[in-house]
Amino acid sequence: MCPRVSIIIPTLNEAAVVESLLGRLGHDEVELIVVDGGSCDGTGERALPLADQVLRHSAGRAIQMNAGAAVARGEWLWFLHADSVLLAPGGAYLEAITAAEDWGFFGLVLSGERRVFRLIERLIVCRSRITAVATGDQGIFVRRGLFQALGGFVDQPLMEDVELSKRLRAVAPPGFVALPLQTSSRRWESGGVLRTVLLMWRLRLLYFLGASPRWLARQYR
Repeated sequence: MCPRVSIIIPTLNEAAVVESLLGRLGHDEVELIVVDGGSCDGTGERALPLADQVLRHSAGRAIQMNAGAAVARGEWLWFLHADSVLLAPGGAYLEAITAAEDWGFFGLVLSGERRVFRLIERLIVCRSRITAVATGDQGIFVRRGLFQALGGFVDQPLMEDVELSKRLRAVAPPGFVALPLQTSSRRWESGGVLRTVLLMWRLRLLYFLGASPRWLARQYR
């Protein structure tokens, strides 16, 4: 039987978290595909007993996700970051995906406990709902046929999620699922909240104005 949802997880040195995520996602109607970009910490070996497929590929989130989608058999593709944390049973997320129309994304929660992170979460979700543009941290899901028709992710080192969202929204409006995914707040904590927020806004504006994704990726790092 073909799975209803193929979950595609690009990894690079995610040994500390990949087992926990895969353990929450196991389900009869799910296909788990991990695409490892050359980890040196044993990520692939840890994923192997829990995933249906573990692919080895050159590093690059966009090309890794395309490689996973190329072998996926599910009606739906769910692109999930390895450091995402499910805050509800995995079945609840799967039900939301299969009840959608064409594509969509989830809510977002940051791991940090400071009040400012609650504000950042709300702003991210509000922006994504108004613009119909999601980030990878929000777990973009899409019907496999639609993804294939659009040619998948563009091979670029940053904003591949934004670029895909813009092409998807031109075809159909997204479904928003309030059920949240948790992602790490470490970038805000290490780089400073205000500085990181301003950096993100600046990168988005420059991308909108036509800046090269490769140049933006260097600025992001």
